[in-house]
Amino acid sequence: MQRLLTATAILAATTGLARAEYELTILHTNDFHARFEPISQYDGPCAPEENEAGECFGGTARLVNAIADAKADTGNYILVDGGDQFQGTLFYTYYKGAMSAEMMNMLGYDAMTVGNHEFDDGPKMLRQFVDALDFPILMSNADVTREPELADAIQKSTVIEEGGERIGLIGLTPQDTDELASPGENVSFSDPSEAVQAEVDRLTEDGVNKIVVLSHSGYETDKEVAANTTGVDVIVGGHTNTLLGDMEGAEGPYPTMVGETAIVQAYAYGKFLGALDVVFDDEGKIIAAMGQPIIIDSTILEDDATIARIQEMALPLDEIRNEVVAQSEAPIDGGRETCRAEVCEMGVLIAEAMLDRVKDQGIDVAIQNGGGIRSSIDAGEVTMGDVLTVLPFQNTLSTFRVDGATLVAALENGVSQIEEGAGRFPQVAGMSYAFDPAAEPGSRVSDVMVGGEPVDPEKMYGVVSNNYVRNGGDGYSMFVDAEDAYDYGPDVADVTAEYLAEQGPYTPMTDDRITIK
Repeated sequence: MQRLLTATAILAATTGLARAEYELTILHTNDFHARFEPISQYDGPCAPEENEAGECFGGTARLVNAIADAKADTGNYILVDGGDQFQGTLFYTYYKGAMSAEMMNMLGYDAMTVGNHEFDDGPKMLRQFVDALDFPILMSNADVTREPELADAIQKSTVIEEGGERIGLIGLTPQDTDELASPGENVSFSDPSEAVQAEVDRLTEDGVNKIVVLSHSGYETDKEVAANTTGVDVIVGGHTNTLLGDMEGAEGPYPTMVGETAIVQAYAYGKFLGALDVVFDDEGKIIAAMGQPIIIDSTILEDDATIARIQEMALPLDEIRNEVVAQSEAPIDGGRETCRAEVCEMGVLIAEAMLDRVKDQGIDVAIQNGGGIRSSIDAGEVTMGDVLTVLPFQNTLSTFRVDGATLVAALENGVSQIEEGAGRFPQVAGMSYAFDPAAEPGSRVSDVMVGGEPVDPEKMYGVVSNNYVRNGGDGYSMFVDAEDAYDYGPDVADVTAEYLAEQGPYTPMTDDRITIK
């Protein structure tokens, strides 16, 4: 911790503070999404030959050594996770939470918070994951007392000891998890700031004066929580896949200071390991906080035993994911920053594929939520594994009918949280629209066209989407009572793969179907 001690010495010299009593390194990950194997620059699968050439990032086998190196370079440390270990690759589809639990236990995590995707398969699957963990999983802003699967399984906070000091850890999950996943009717979510403050007060009364919040609520919400609470020293974030630091692509400083609270986040998919060095005084106040996410690239060696275990667990998946289903002339952009904010190449592909599949069923338009697009695809051969990394949720094709007014309301919902990079952003086919991000939510959409004609508020239109959106996910509650709803079509991933194959070598494209005013 030489760099930290230097910063501390400077701070002490200029402020007259006494020597720091306690130094702690917080190692952290978030939004791992079952990326146990190395990933490409597009966050999707990386071929073995590319990995050997040093072109890949992440993977649990590299994290083993990155974490070991970081621990060896410090004294006191904790290893924590900001949520969303679930979902994202065939490993989750096949093993659900069991593989995540095995790998996290092996890596030696001290705690994690519940991400919204930990609820994707309901409370029962989350309970199985909790039972398999060797460490606590936390969630302060949810009432699980009426859910028998979780009532005795998830804590709001916990206290761990490291280097003779007690550290309070508090969990936080998105307040709109009921719209983002499947927590069931027995779990309710509450205001994050109020929930955190209640746990801080309880921990403080117990004599804990070093408090870390593990938050899967997003960068902006984390800043709000820091501003609206007292006693929180560090917030380890997740959910928005935010990279903080002084490297290219970073969205803010690492840490981001709001008052006396240090906020950190380390992008996603195991591409970075967050490493925050903190110095506390005798009263538990932060004297210094500094660090940088460590990029998990080819300079970090892979652990042989971990490689062997992952290869063993991959055997049942290989036949499916290695099947070549199509060719692409160029990379297909499915990046979060584009697909949740504007027309994107992957959104066009998926929406067109859905509409093409049901074009003979009186369906006029397609809507794909940007948050359901989880990766890009590189140029060249496209495997089924590539497609399933983009569309890992096993969502099925849903067809239904709504009037034009409802269609416009759906688009308004889709662009209502664009500032937050919310997953509800609507990628479309068979229609076009414009929106003004500076206008008030609910009045942002204009110039809606269906089949080249202005939308008629009273006319009924056929819509195709995925069953998650049709059943109210991502705020699309206006579709819940749609007419002629059928939610049991083929998997959207299969539909997309077959459409890609039919195109011959596919050429990615965007157009003016979505315009920003």
